[in-house]
Amino acid sequence: MQEIRKFLEQGKGVIGSRVVIKKLNNKLIAKIFIAKNCKQEIKADIEKLAKISEVEIINLDISNDELGILCRKPFHISVVGVLK
Repeated sequence: MQEIRKFLEQGKGVIGSRVVIKKLNNKLIAKIFIAKNCKQEIKADIEKLAKISEVEIINLDISNDELGILCRKPFHISVVGVLK
């Protein structure tokens, strides 16, 4: 969990499924963290793209509201990506 916060503080983290998918298509993502209650369609899309790009996916044991708190945001977060 501290790893996510560290990446965000360094400016290497991107928040949100749309942003992560866009960056993943451009091969700019090194690692992806997914909350346990992420929507199945989004998770499937990200897993498919990550497999093609050979990007590591980490399925978290926390929900999207807890991930939002961890990222110090006032909203739910389902996906966090780490830039290369």
